[in-house]
Amino acid sequence: MLNVLAETATGEMLEGLKAIGAGLGYGLAAIGPGIGIGTVVGNAISSMARQPESAGMVRTTMFLGIAFTEALALIGFVVFILLMP
Repeated sequence: MLNVLAETATGEMLEGLKAIGAGLGYGLAAIGPGIGIGTVVGNAISSMARQPESAGMVRTTMFLGIAFTEALALIGFVVFILLMP
């Protein structure tokens, strides 16, 4: 009887640890794209402030950079969702 309870508790603990690990993994996967988007937007604003006539081209390039960086966050989210059984 005690052995069955110990196995059940171990299984539940393992599931909980997997969920915590997946949450931490996605949190770490979101840090990089967050820093990347901040860098892209900050540099774009700086560039537009220095040369206002090139604002249209810089804005387009900025949105492309944001899209690619955000794709990394979505890939990280999907990977960690798939890794959870």
